Amino acid sequence: MATNFLDIVRGFPARLRVESAAKQSMETARHRLVIGGILFAVCFAVVGVRLIDVTLLSEAREPRAARAPATGPLELARADIVDRNGVLLATSLVTQSLYANPQMIANPADAARRIAATLPGVDEKQLRDRLSGENRSFVWIRRNLTPRQQFEVNRLGIPGLFFQREERRVYPHGNLASHVVGFSDVDNRGLAGAEQSFDERLKTSNEPLRLSIDVRVQHAVREELQHTIQNFNAIGGMSVMMDVTTGEVISMVSLPDFDSNAPGLADADARFNRNTLGAYEMGSTFKMFTVAMGFDYGVLRMTDSFDASRPYQIGRFSISDFRGKNRWLTTPEVFIYSSNLGALRMSLQVGPTRQREFLDRLGFLKPSPIELPEIGHPLIPRPWREINMLTISFGHGISVSPMQLVAAGAAAVDGGIYRAPTIVARDDATAVQGERVMSQRASDMLNQLLRFNAEKGSGKTAEVPGYFVGGKTGTAEKVQANGGYKKNARISSFFGSFPAHKPRYVLLVMVDEPQGRRDTGGYATGGVVSAPTAGRIIARVAPILGVAPMDDLPADLTKPLLAAANLR
Repeated sequence: MATNFLDIVRGFPARLRVESAAKQSMETARHRLVIGGILFAVCFAVVGVRLIDVTLLSEAREPRAARAPATGPLELARADIVDRNGVLLATSLVTQSLYANPQMIANPADAARRIAATLPGVDEKQLRDRLSGENRSFVWIRRNLTPRQQFEVNRLGIPGLFFQREERRVYPHGNLASHVVGFSDVDNRGLAGAEQSFDERLKTSNEPLRLSIDVRVQHAVREELQHTIQNFNAIGGMSVMMDVTTGEVISMVSLPDFDSNAPGLADADARFNRNTLGAYEMGSTFKMFTVAMGFDYGVLRMTDSFDASRPYQIGRFSISDFRGKNRWLTTPEVFIYSSNLGALRMSLQVGPTRQREFLDRLGFLKPSPIELPEIGHPLIPRPWREINMLTISFGHGISVSPMQLVAAGAAAVDGGIYRAPTIVARDDATAVQGERVMSQRASDMLNQLLRFNAEKGSGKTAEVPGYFVGGKTGTAEKVQANGGYKKNARISSFFGSFPAHKPRYVLLVMVDEPQGRRDTGGYATGGVVSAPTAGRIIARVAPILGVAPMDDLPADLTKPLLAAANLR
């Protein structure tokens, strides 16, 4: 027993040394595992941060390897565009765009095949060639992917593919106000309409751009105009409605139109804004300015009469009336029967110099000041001779835009005050100060004739019970590019105001090349085509605009004209 005990005592230090060495080894291993774990955690954190940066937080720009270092962040969040009531017309959505670094793609042919199969519309051969470029480090593959497309590309697991955060401009109403709102490109640069005119404003302000357009009115006008175009097999049409007290354009429709979300799919005719870019001979709607001119210069009275019994000869030209009365006509009769002969004899009392000066005051001799990039120039005679004066008196020999006619017409019915048209909503509801371009008396006399024409003349098809429309029709043959006029090609129009005793709104409806129908006797004039369209529009939009119907006019505008016109 003593021997065994001594042996145990002697071996005890050795065992302690063995156990101490084992313990030290375990501690060392533990420290190494902790250090290794920390290193792995750091690596995964770096990869995770980079992944988040690339997929979610990176700026909308090309990668550093593909371009020079950025000088600053890219401006995002282009401001919204809304209508006068705050209805959204244009906004921006965040999207992801796909690009590649070809130097990181091992098999360009395989990558191109798989990407083309995932993203419809990507040309496999073209992409393969672009990914095979030895000196390239950046290639755009597809801009503005949907979330689903981004997910599918991620699933491919191809090294060298990256996503870049960008914006995509979206137009919720598509075609409805495309010529007013316009559109922008993939880099958020405005290319047409308000998007182009207010490009800097939309890039630098967070406040929505509030337009004067009323979406409710725009929809009604577009629907009625489209219905008329289809019914008369026309090639197009245009319409503008304006608040005469502020110059605000409440509605502007040009048909055919296009989807602002896909302007590249539209042809040039659809993108053409007929209201501001087109220039047309306005026909008999121009006679209201001839009459207003005579009243303004004091050379015309309601009781005056004019010889319309036979054609007027000037040189080798002969001017006559369409379905003329072949007798002398009073001033109201010249207006309601739309006599070319009566209008030209009125202009003879004014002369070409004063006629030109008067039309210049109304804005006909210079482009419209409205805030759109698509603005056409009027076509005016140079020099302005007597023959030009005569034809212009009934709407031929001068071509202006529908927007110019609306703005001038608004001035003519609103006391002779011209207010520049605008597509931007006025924050101040009070009347905007304008420039006097004719006398109050001339405006009052014209309003009487416009109302009289809607009661007794060619404008009666635009009448709307309770709203007392005033208006003038027009039918003009279209001018050919090489001069002269096209046969059986006309523009039928109607200019109207309501309510007639104190106009608040003016409306122009024009239909391009309408075809006569059996139920219209083969006619496609302004009184047959455009005036009824204007009446339907007014009946729909007047309640929307808060114009209350009336049983009677506050004052009888037209009773004195019955005696002056010698009508019963």
